[in-house]
Amino acid sequence: MEEKEYLTKERHKALSEELEYLRKTKRKEVAEQLEYAKSLGDLSENAEYHEARDTQGVVEDRIKKLEGVLKSAVIVSPHDHDTEVVAVGSVVKVARSGDKNEKVYTIVGGEESDLSSGKVSTHSPFGEAVMGKKKNQSFTYNAPSGPITYKIIEIK
Repeated sequence: MEEKEYLTKERHKALSEELEYLRKTKRKEVAEQLEYAKSLGDLSENAEYHEARDTQGVVEDRIKKLEGVLKSAVIVSPHDHDTEVVAVGSVVKVARSGDKNEKVYTIVGGEESDLSSGKVSTHSPFGEAVMGKKKNQSFTYNAPSGPITYKIIEIK
């Protein structure tokens, strides 16, 4: 079974635009680079040719990845869910066990995770542990440093 990829409408649009650019523009550019490099002669020692082939591989890999993400995408809105339970799109305020400092995280799909802006993937150990939990409930997940326990203070 294919895993769903949860995306906001904005992220879905950005990924769709990137895919369109790669298919229509970047593929042509790489094909032109390959043609030019071939015209230079001996392919075995032709750096331009090998670089263009490498670029072509990167572009095709990214196209394949984007197609997969967009095919399995589920568009979520921060207000689509019940605020009683943590789900994709939830904004969760948590406190680490034994610590008074509270942290706020937004639970997002893997393609949108960005810890520096407080966006945690549902595929991360923290994201997997917090999903489905309720306010005032505690949960533990295994971090590289060992098990960490948090308590949910608020869900928006």
